[in-house]
Amino acid sequence: LLFSMLAPRIILLKEGTDTSQGVPQIVSNINACQAVADAVRTTLGPRGMDKLMLDGNNNATISNDGATILKLLDVVHPAAKSLVDISRSQDAEVGDGTTSVTLLAAEFLRQIKPYVEEGVHPAIIIRAFREGARIALDKMNSLACRIEKNSPTEQRHLLEMC
Repeated sequence: LLFSMLAPRIILLKEGTDTSQGVPQIVSNINACQAVADAVRTTLGPRGMDKLMLDGNNNATISNDGATILKLLDVVHPAAKSLVDISRSQDAEVGDGTTSVTLLAAEFLRQIKPYVEEGVHPAIIIRAFREGARIALDKMNSLACRIEKNSPTEQRHLLEMC
């Protein structure tokens, strides 16, 4: 027990591994995620543009689907990879919204970047996100229309309003 307290900690890393830590690393992670989001940003919406991508075998793919584009990107940055994983999870669970979820996550990161640079503690940022989510849910609940399942006349009225 005494030996383990006195022995130096030894960490083995692969050659070329970046060991930076702290705020500069967090900002670097945010920037990497922004780069991934920028790759799919212009494909969103009714005026979304197609992307032409070439793989290592010179096979061309033209698509405006965020999931397809993110699958074809060779992302090596760990934080940016997690953004791609978010998109894949969205595609697997829902089958749609991959670009939207990628851009939403990247936008959250873009909004907190100045606070990270100022040194705001991550726990405070997380608390602010949770409070924002609570406020948004309260607002949606106040705007929601309650529908009685057993009232055919009310259901008919709502359908006519659509």
